[in-house]
Amino acid sequence: MSGVQTKNGKAFEYACLKALQDALSLNQLINVQEDAAFQTAKSSYEKLLQADQDSMCIGALAAVNKLRALEPMLENQNGPLILKIQTDSNGIHGDVRDVLCIRNGLEHWEIGISCKHNHHAVKHSRLSSTIDFGKEWMGVPCSERYFAKIQPIFDELENARVEARKQNTIAKWSELSDKEGSVYVPILKAFLEELKRIANEDGAAERFTSYLIGTKDFYKVIMDEKNEYTRIEAMNISGTLNRKSGRVKARIGVPKLKMPTKFLEMRFKRNSKTTIEVLLDEGWSFSMRIHSAKEELEASLKFDINLIGCPSNNYAQTELWYTKSCSLTGS
Repeated sequence: MSGVQTKNGKAFEYACLKALQDALSLNQLINVQEDAAFQTAKSSYEKLLQADQDSMCIGALAAVNKLRALEPMLENQNGPLILKIQTDSNGIHGDVRDVLCIRNGLEHWEIGISCKHNHHAVKHSRLSSTIDFGKEWMGVPCSERYFAKIQPIFDELENARVEARKQNTIAKWSELSDKEGSVYVPILKAFLEELKRIANEDGAAERFTSYLIGTKDFYKVIMDEKNEYTRIEAMNISGTLNRKSGRVKARIGVPKLKMPTKFLEMRFKRNSKTTIEVLLDEGWSFSMRIHSAKEELEASLKFDINLIGCPSNNYAQTELWYTKSCSLTGS
C-alpha cells in the first residue's frame, strides 16, 4: 500500500478503537492501552482533515453497533474491557487483527478486528529471488526449479537498478518496454507451477488459506467512504467468535467456517497479465494481482491479494451510513 493508504489505515484503526470506547463505556470500565502502536494510530487520525475524521467516525460506529449484537461479551461482564491496537509485526506471523477487545476474568477472552479503509485486500505478500513462499506460506520449501526460473528475472532487475545508481540516476519501472511480458507473466507462471506442485502436499490448501486470511478468528471491518457504507465480515474458523456471556446469547448468530481440503483450479484471470485466481473447495477463492510496489525499479514484487469467495454460510453484513454527525469526542 502507498504511504497515504497506510496512514489512513492506521487512522481508521484508531477510529474503530475510539468508537468501541465511546459506545461501550456507559456501564463498564474501559482500559485503553496507550502504547506506541496506539500513539501511531492516534497521530495518523489527528492529522486528517475534520471531514475525513468524521467519515471514519461514522464508518467505525456503523461497525460497532453491529458488533454489539454479535458479541455479548463486549457488554455483559464484570471487570474492565481492555482495548488495544496491535503492531504490524503480528500480521507477519499470521495474526491480521488490528484492534483487540480483551477480558481477563476467570478465563481469558478476546476478539479482534481487522480494519480496512477503502480496500478489501487480505494480504500484501512479496516475491523475490530469496523469498521461499512455499515454506513461508505452507511449510513446504520451494523447489530449485522454481528459483532457477525466477532468479535471472530478478537479477536483471537488480542489475538495472545498480547500473542506474552508478550513473547517479534512478531506474524506474515505467522505463521497462514490456514490464508485463518480461517480468510479471514469467514470474506468475513460475509461481503457479510451483503452487500446483505444493498443492499435492497434505494440508497445503488449509495452510495456504490460513496464511492469507489469518491464523486467528476475527471480524473484518471494511469502510467504503465513496459509497458510504461499512461491511462487517466474520472469519470464524476456530469457533471463538460469537460466544455467549453467561446466559446471554448473541442477538445475531455467526456460523463456524470450514477450511478447504484441496485446490480446485489455479489460473490467470481472463484477459489479464498481472492477476491470477486460486480456487479451493468449501467455497474459498482468491484473486492475486502482482505489481511493483514502488516507482523505483527493485528486485522484488508485491501481491495484492483479495478474498473473492468464501463458504456460503459466512456472515457478512453491509451497514449503510444514515448520519453525517460524528459522536467521537476527546480524540
